[in-house]
Amino acid sequence: MRVTFCLLSLTSLLLSPFVHAGECAAGGKLLFQCTTSKGKQILLCDSGKTIDYSFGPRGKPEIVVRAKRDEASTTQWRGMGRYMNYSVDVPNRDVSYSVYWGVDRLDEQHPVEAGVYVMQGETELANVKCDGRKPIAQRMEGVALREVE
Repeated sequence: MRVTFCLLSLTSLLLSPFVHAGECAAGGKLLFQCTTSKGKQILLCDSGKTIDYSFGPRGKPEIVVRAKRDEASTTQWRGMGRYMNYSVDVPNRDVSYSVYWGVDRLDEQHPVEAGVYVMQGETELANVKCDGRKPIAQRMEGVALREVE
């Protein structure tokens, strides 16, 4: 059995045209989208006054969280180190949805780790990972949100 791999540049991973503009609310900007191994979609949108997170089958989300922009936060890669990573945290009462994307820049195959951590305080309730064999759209870089401390 012969397996063929297609290596994508980091730029193509960051700017994947996978997402159609209609997936975020009208006027919303896509920050992140992927599909899990169970076929569910993780979607994160910047709707101006809110940051919107949804999870579930495409077009029929099971979870929808809309947080005021000043309640959401981000972690941004600072340009140093081998691991380039970005995340956006969307709070919902005592639970937070932390959508993440990261890559080891020194690994020639650039495997991406992406998904969402569901946290209740310091307790991890779930880590739902994206299916790395399916396209991942990541545009969290430079999002104008409060930095996680």
